[in-house]
Formats: sequence, C-alpha cells, structure tokens
Amino acid sequence: MPTDHGDRLRPRKRFGQHFLHDRGVIARIVESVRIGSEETLVEIGPGRGALTTSLLARCRLLHLVELDRDLARILDESYDDESRVTVHQQDVLTFDFRALVSPLGGSLVLVGNLPYNIASILLIRLLSVVDCIDRAVFMLQREVAQRLAAAPGSRDYGRLTVMIGRVCTVESLFNVDPTSFSPVPQVESTVIRLTPRPRPIGPVVDEQAFSELVRTAFSQRRKTVRNALKHYQPENAFSVCGIDPEVRPEMLSAEDFANLTAVLSDSPAACRTRSLEDVH
Repeated sequence: MPTDHGDRLRPRKRFGQHFLHDRGVIARIVESVRIGSEETLVEIGPGRGALTTSLLARCRLLHLVELDRDLARILDESYDDESRVTVHQQDVLTFDFRALVSPLGGSLVLVGNLPYNIASILLIRLLSVVDCIDRAVFMLQREVAQRLAAAPGSRDYGRLTVMIGRVCTVESLFNVDPTSFSPVPQVESTVIRLTPRPRPIGPVVDEQAFSELVRTAFSQRRKTVRNALKHYQPENAFSVCGIDPEVRPEMLSAEDFANLTAVLSDSPAACRTRSLEDVH
C-alpha cells in the first residue's frame, strides 16, 4: 500500500503543479476512464498519487510518468511491493509510449491531470502515437478543452481543434472548480475524453504536410485562406475542394484541410483536372 508522503513536498511552480484533492472529483475521473480489468494504463503526472491507487484497483498494469524527481522517488517507494506498477521518472514530452505496447498488439489507456503549460504541446505530440492509444481521459485548463471541442467559425476554433478533431472524437465530460486543487489555480478546469477514430477524417495524406498546412493557415487567421496560404499557390485547389478562398481559416473543417493537403500534394497539372471525388 502507498505511504502518505503528501505533506513532505510543496507544489513546484516550474512544473505547473496543482495537486487534486477533491475525492468526489477523483471518483468521477476514475469512473470516466471506464477501465477494463485487463487494460494497461498510463497515468501522466501522477503527482502525489491522488488518482493512482483507484486506477490500480481496476487495471492490469499501471505506468506512472512523472517528471518531478522527488515525486517519482516517493511513488517508487510507495508502490515498491506492487509488481503491476512501473514508475518512469521522465518528461512525458519525450516519453516512448510505443515501448509499453506488446509486440503482439494491444493499446494503452491514458489518464492524467495535465500541467497547463504543456497540455497543448503534449496533445499534438500524442498524434504520432495515436495508433497505440485506445482512449484518453485528461483534465485540462477549460480554455484548452473549449478549443478542442469548438465548431468551425467559432472564436475558440483553431489549429488544435483541427489537428485533434481529425483523428479523435472529443467529449467534454465535466468542469472542475479551482478549489478542488492545492494550491488553488487561477483558471478553471475541464475533464475530457479523447477516443481515436477508426480512420482520420478525409483522405489519406502526408501527416507532416497536413500539419504544416494547418499551422500556416492559423498563424495568419485574420487573413483569408487565399492570403494565408498564398505561397502554396492554391487557387486550383480551392475550386477542386469547393472552398471559398475569401473565408478565414476558422471556417474550414478538418476535412477541408485534408482535401486541400491531398490536392496540393499533386502536381499543378493534377490540380487543374482532379475532381473532388478523386480526393476521397
């Protein structure tokens, strides 16, 4: 059983630490993960272990990824006699998730209270390993959660919405009051569930090309897509994809961006002759 070391450490600002202590919220998060008894879980940023014991009671294997060296040591000591727990003292932004998946197949369930300062970066990075993720339940800053679930044309819709929404469904589950944490953060939080789609929305495209196109478009979101993407010389692509070049980037869906990527990856001659049906 874990030992209570919680009072020995203070939250560290440089790690963006806000420790969850509300038992009601903890129970709701664990229920939201919908853990199967044979599943392998990865808890990102377990901190003092508020969720850890409850997660372990329901899964087959549990990996804890914790950057803070002192917290990782305490977790290691606390679960020293539990063979189903592995503590990884490592930055989750460089962590090798694929190494946890059996060569025979299988997938991971991710859960965690993501530090506000790395949440968006981590979500984009997870796209490169989405094929080995079954689902993820994360607590995020409410602003980030709103961006993930935003609809085209809304103020919150942007690069993160398109990149994540193309490959995952996004469910906003419930909000969490700041007083549920110690220290109390200056922002509100939301728990979300991400579930990878059977296949990404739109045509099969080069992922790096897609990412670069979306990044370029939203780096100049106040411009029309014609001007934001002008160095792509996309005039023929707009007509092929049925896109009004005078709208702003936030009006385009993930499928629109995928279609544009597919057409722009072809030769100029192909852009002139290819029909929209060929893009799919």
